[in-house]
Amino acid sequence: MDGLTALARIREIAPACEVVIVTAHGDLSTAVRAVEGGAFDYLTKPFDLSQALDVVARALQRSSRNPRTDERPLRTDEIVGRSPAMQSVFKRIALVAPSSACVLITGESGTGKELVARAIHRHSPRRDKPCVPVHVAAMSPTLVESELFGHARGAFTGANAARAGLLELASGGTIFLDELGDIPPGVQAKLLRVLEYQEVLPVGSGESVRIDVRILSATHRNLREQVASGEFRHDLLFRLNAFEIAIPSLSERGDDIRILAEHFLATLAPGSPPIPPETIDALRARRWPGNVRELRNALEHAAILARGSVVLPVHFPASHGPAPSDAGMSDLHASVREWVRRAIAGAGEAEPTELYRHLLDEIEPTLLDEVLAHVRGNRLTAARVLGLARGTLRKMMKDGKPLDGPTETL
Repeated sequence: MDGLTALARIREIAPACEVVIVTAHGDLSTAVRAVEGGAFDYLTKPFDLSQALDVVARALQRSSRNPRTDERPLRTDEIVGRSPAMQSVFKRIALVAPSSACVLITGESGTGKELVARAIHRHSPRRDKPCVPVHVAAMSPTLVESELFGHARGAFTGANAARAGLLELASGGTIFLDELGDIPPGVQAKLLRVLEYQEVLPVGSGESVRIDVRILSATHRNLREQVASGEFRHDLLFRLNAFEIAIPSLSERGDDIRILAEHFLATLAPGSPPIPPETIDALRARRWPGNVRELRNALEHAAILARGSVVLPVHFPASHGPAPSDAGMSDLHASVREWVRRAIAGAGEAEPTELYRHLLDEIEPTLLDEVLAHVRGNRLTAARVLGLARGTLRKMMKDGKPLDGPTETL
């Protein structure tokens, strides 16, 4: 039998035994089924021995368990990926879904924050109730309060009838607040009251309405910086961020590009020939500032041009990277801070290790490639631009750093 089937049998035979699943199929469905089935944790192949030792140590220390009672079958999700970064996301979704905790989903635009929110709702006890998405940034600032909390008849010009707000419509289920950082300060105070008392006060009404709603929220902004500048309430962030899920950018999950491309092509153009290796290599080498959403749009463009034949690099639209920022160093610092937070969050209960080496492994290849491209492959000039001795640069190349451009000798 497979591991998940064995898990069910072990739970029957030895219900007090802690079980760790080892799997080569690290998708969201596996993560949810493992957690729902009572597994203490699961490891995705390949894994380090230190990871296994840490999981076993934590399992031995746990003195009690909260048994699952809801064994209903779960639907397959549209979140695709097998990279270690996405395995961490799947695991955190599986852990938090059965609870009623507020979840803050962070990540760049196009990474799939709403998909994660819908997956949390779909695997929660509220799955049969509404899941109401609210795109705050698309609302007029003057109407956010009325849209969320509703209004009484005559509350303002044009309010010819009372109307329930989105929070009330989501009662019993889940509301997803996208672009949380755009909520006006006055509305933030009323939202805090919803969290504390589970009731809403419609605009122009003196009578509160009781609700039962779980709040999931998302942002691509740095809310901690907004708190420091006074734009966002610290107490509201504290309540909404009971549990955080940081979604990696596509640049952090390059191994998933092939899987994502094949998934999108099968959806957009069923029956198309397999994507050839040269196309996958071109996609992996390309920058994706719009992340998974941009990749999907590019595949749709390519599928239209290919007209059912093999999708080639020439079929994709021109790449348009993000415009240079005047606050380049500020952006760099913010990126590093976000990377560290994601690395720490991705470690879960374990203590993150070797962050310095991992960060250098991420940054050095890009730095070398960009400088070499700028100097057209002249490594002598590259060494001067980098401020490195020629021997140091030569050693970095021998250590396997990816390099572009002509292979001129030092």
